[in-house]
Amino acid sequence: MSMTTAGIIFILSLVAALVAVYKPFGDYMYRVVSGTRHSRSERMLYRIVGVNPAAEQSWGVYARSVLAFSAVSVLFLYAFMRLQNHLWLSLGFDPVVTHGAWNTAVSFVTNTNWQWYSGESTMGHLVQMAGLAVQNFVSAAVGIAVAVALVRGFARSRTGELGNFWVDLTRITLRILLPICVLATIALMIGGAVQNLSAGTDATTLTGATQHLTGGPVASQEAIKDLGTNGGGFYNVNSAHPFENPTSWTNWIEIFLLLVIPFSLPRVFGRMVGQNRQGYAIAAVMAILALGSIAVTNGFELTGHGTVPQAVSAALEGKEARFGVSNSAMFASSTTLTSTGSVDSFHDSYTALGGGMLILNMMLGEVAPGGVGAGLYGLLILAVITVFVAGLMVGRTPEYVGKKISSREIKLASLYFLVTPALVLAGTAAAFATGNNSTALNVGPHGLSEVLYAFTSASNNNGSAFAGITVSTPWWNTALGLCMLLGRFLPIIFVLALAGSLARQQPTPASEGTLPTHRPLFVGMVVGVTVILVALTFLPALALGPFAEGL
Repeated sequence: MSMTTAGIIFILSLVAALVAVYKPFGDYMYRVVSGTRHSRSERMLYRIVGVNPAAEQSWGVYARSVLAFSAVSVLFLYAFMRLQNHLWLSLGFDPVVTHGAWNTAVSFVTNTNWQWYSGESTMGHLVQMAGLAVQNFVSAAVGIAVAVALVRGFARSRTGELGNFWVDLTRITLRILLPICVLATIALMIGGAVQNLSAGTDATTLTGATQHLTGGPVASQEAIKDLGTNGGGFYNVNSAHPFENPTSWTNWIEIFLLLVIPFSLPRVFGRMVGQNRQGYAIAAVMAILALGSIAVTNGFELTGHGTVPQAVSAALEGKEARFGVSNSAMFASSTTLTSTGSVDSFHDSYTALGGGMLILNMMLGEVAPGGVGAGLYGLLILAVITVFVAGLMVGRTPEYVGKKISSREIKLASLYFLVTPALVLAGTAAAFATGNNSTALNVGPHGLSEVLYAFTSASNNNGSAFAGITVSTPWWNTALGLCMLLGRFLPIIFVLALAGSLARQQPTPASEGTLPTHRPLFVGMVVGVTVILVALTFLPALALGPFAEGL
């Protein structure tokens, strides 16, 4: 069987699996976020925190709850790392440096999980398990909660209430993320991933990133990572390490885990607004953008120009031999289309245009299918912009699922969209203006691509890296930390403000002048608006970086 044929079968099997679970898993998540009964463990947590689960919140209170929870999480995680040498299971590691602890705390709380360090030689077991892994759960739950709050804004009318953040956070963590992680951990352990707490190697005995071969909850952390929640791995080489990703079929499981939650969330949207076809339309937009990216990236890597790639029929550099080029390209596309950041190949070694596609995936706003929760609310924002543009073109009043899109709504949607480009482009410019681009391994267009990738990954809360750039300096840790922080919470504030504005509206009955938003025409329009907005915003930077190198 040829590499191309094997890759096609691999991709088609993933598509079939995602289609099969879309309805049952989406319905399950709908019941979780819409139910009114609380389990005994949930009621106990509410009493500990002092939360009344029956009390709902306005968008402002919901937003303040998100920000307060995240601020406390950053402070706790920062202190955890700074005091690491005094903690149990520290493995003799020194405290994490101040700028590094700041960057990592912000990174994991914002669900970016960018790593400037080698996990196996920097963080002890307790920090990995009770600090970073906990944030893998709750930061992902925050994203889903915000998406659900936005959907409630579309579904409700004449109310200022969007639900209770603490209830949403608890239910999503305990009923969705934790059970799937347990099942995925078992599957990865069967496949050969390590799950132990043995060999507490002292830091002074480590002479390389790959020598600390045992001694951590690798399988469970890998499962958390690949739920689309984490780009931070136990080992520096991430999912290319055989202890994290032993075989081709565990590679399949990991990619499935990257995609299953964000691809199933449109079903929750359709159920909550009472129109399943609206959910199918959003899922179709995600699928078109994702399949297009996967096909193009595979094309560039399988037909890479150059004497050696053409001689061996693929660009093999930086790819893991166990997985091959096509499966590695599939993983790379999936991880940059979501906000996961996990990798099983070296993105910096991709062909110029293949690497450019990975950057473009993140620049799309990670909406195909995007991060857990973040992909859904990002695509709903693009749908709002699309109906507004369509309304201007044909003279119709912009409406989406029964809610009018007035000047307030489109301003909030526009502010949401502008945050990330501003951070990416300003950050990249600042790196070159201050000379900090000198830490890039390469000069010229590829050096620009490395810097551009770093800021794109941080600002979109992705977490992956080209890795051909040193980002462990105080300047880089501070700058990327700010991008992660602003790139996460400014959009969330705008999303919740939009949700509150929509929830206060009275539903508008569909009429002859209403643009149908469940048909193929609208699906194509959303795809077009997404691509055009990104092209207009980022084309100059891409032209100077990966496009210049590739062409």
